[in-house]
Amino acid sequence: MKHNGSFGSHTAEDLKIGGKVRELRHKKRYTLEDLAKKTGVDKSVLSQIEAGNVIPPVATLLRLSKAFGVGMAHFFEDQAVVEKISVTRKGDRIRLERRPHHQKGEVDYIYESLEMRKPDKHMEPLFVEFRPMETSDMVFVSHEGEEFIFVLEGILEFRSDDRTEVLEAGDAIYFESDINHSFRALGEKPATAIGVIWAKS
Repeated sequence: MKHNGSFGSHTAEDLKIGGKVRELRHKKRYTLEDLAKKTGVDKSVLSQIEAGNVIPPVATLLRLSKAFGVGMAHFFEDQAVVEKISVTRKGDRIRLERRPHHQKGEVDYIYESLEMRKPDKHMEPLFVEFRPMETSDMVFVSHEGEEFIFVLEGILEFRSDDRTEVLEAGDAIYFESDINHSFRALGEKPATAIGVIWAKS
């Protein structure tokens, strides 16, 4: 998937994420119910993803990747190339964000994959933009592995079941991502960060 030097918002339909999920599911001969059991993602949400109606958050893509035995790059590139060195230019990045009318299972932040070519990498580097929201609107997720977040701009709040941390530009947090966790920007402006996710194979 080659881009023309500008990167903007992409929908799941643009990237054909839903079609790729459906194709992999058929290849593995999984029913939606089978995939729901393997990923812990609700069957109705999986159906919406396959239909291209929902942009899946990173945690969901990681679970799908693991269930299918592919890297997250599979969902962003038409053809993954095995390389020792991979460079991602700013104009090649793909930006995914929630729709105006939020649906269950939809991403509630903006993210861009910073590496979309290596299919078998052990880390997933991301540029993430977190929006301000009420505590009641925070969506908690968990997935196997570890996560690192380095705040570039704004004020970011991290919450787990029993801990809250406020992070400012230059601060970083590293945590085991099998705990329930969520982020939100504090104040009126979004917070941006570099995130690196290591998912256990």
